[in-house]
Amino acid sequence: MTPSARTQAAIEILASLEETRAPADRIVQDYFRQRRFIGSKDRRAISEMIFGVMRARARLDWWLDRAGAAALDARRRVLAYVAIVGEASPAGVFDGSKFGPERLSAEEVQLAEALLGRSLDHPEQPEWLKLETPEWLWPALQATLGGLTGAELAALNQPAGLDLRVNRLKGEREEAQVTLAEAGIETLPGSLSPLCLRADGRKPIAGLEAFREGMVEVQDEGSQIVALLTGAAPGMRVCDFCAGAGGKSLAMAAEMANKGHIVACDTSKGRLDRSAARFKRAGVFNIHRRPLKSARDVWVKKHRRDFDRVLVDAPCSGSGTWRRNPDAKWRLRESDIDELIALQAEILDSAARLVRPGGRLVYATCSFLEVENQRQADRFLAEHEDFRTVELEQAWSETLPDEPPCPGPYLQLLPGRDGTDGFFAAVFERQAR
Repeated sequence: MTPSARTQAAIEILASLEETRAPADRIVQDYFRQRRFIGSKDRRAISEMIFGVMRARARLDWWLDRAGAAALDARRRVLAYVAIVGEASPAGVFDGSKFGPERLSAEEVQLAEALLGRSLDHPEQPEWLKLETPEWLWPALQATLGGLTGAELAALNQPAGLDLRVNRLKGEREEAQVTLAEAGIETLPGSLSPLCLRADGRKPIAGLEAFREGMVEVQDEGSQIVALLTGAAPGMRVCDFCAGAGGKSLAMAAEMANKGHIVACDTSKGRLDRSAARFKRAGVFNIHRRPLKSARDVWVKKHRRDFDRVLVDAPCSGSGTWRRNPDAKWRLRESDIDELIALQAEILDSAARLVRPGGRLVYATCSFLEVENQRQADRFLAEHEDFRTVELEQAWSETLPDEPPCPGPYLQLLPGRDGTDGFFAAVFERQAR
């Protein structure tokens, strides 16, 4: 593909992202899947432009507004990106060629001239904008992150590496590392999870024997930690209440050595159905998939106090995953937070009914926001007197090596400090009476 054709592809994908709430990586994958003629180098170049634009969106919009843009849309953002960050001239890329973007209009020529030679950052930009954060969310992030706000949000705006979880049903970490190296994928052990191997950048994992045979799964190290903190062990009855595509169910099944029983629940039957292939590939056969109509499904009442461990990986703002999904921050609205907080409380309160006396409930999010995390955990404890907090230090020492990365009763993982996505977890135990 020519640079012009790559640019047009990036514009098309970015435009489609503005019309959907689906994650950017899924939209990009779908686009390439429908156009298999696009080679790997072109895919990489197109993806780099797309994610580059998304990671600089606030600053690009600031410059476009300053230059008098008539609108803020995918085409103008790509034009600004090419003018400020790119190596080719805007006129040379927007050339009207067969597969390229249309030639620049008079207004766009003026924009390009105003933006050429500029730097993305400018002294007049406010701090929230420099850190590519929605202005309305800035106070909440400061309240949560405090003095780490700048460093953590800067880290959150960098591409994430590739984290793999080694499946103990198929081998140990050292064995998996050697197998991957033989296939040309160099990895290093994760710093927190004893199951994690990390590679730089995006790697073609799906075609590797280690992946096809279920020795490794793609899973952020923070997500691995959450699964390990449940303390799921052989012979237990475990419920993954918001299982989604089953990543944490898989991790817990491996720790249980396929002994015991896991029920993977979700209100999306489609997501649960898609997990079946992953379970088979991993050699897992102790997971039962159970679609629910809602958090208050009658199934929950029927299985009251049946489970040793219940994991609630609750729907949330996803602010901790912005390294991977930088587009998500611009789709998030203030009203979404209020709705999510109410939904999280309903899910957590309902799932608590499943926990037997002496059993544990783990509440987790991939968020930084205090209202979704500490406040939600504190509210739960205040309203459920038969549950107590299992302090992070105790829960960590039971399942993980070394010391936890943060003080306090709850876990909060951070991308800058810990090299993971932003994850929160609180462990509760139902007291026997």
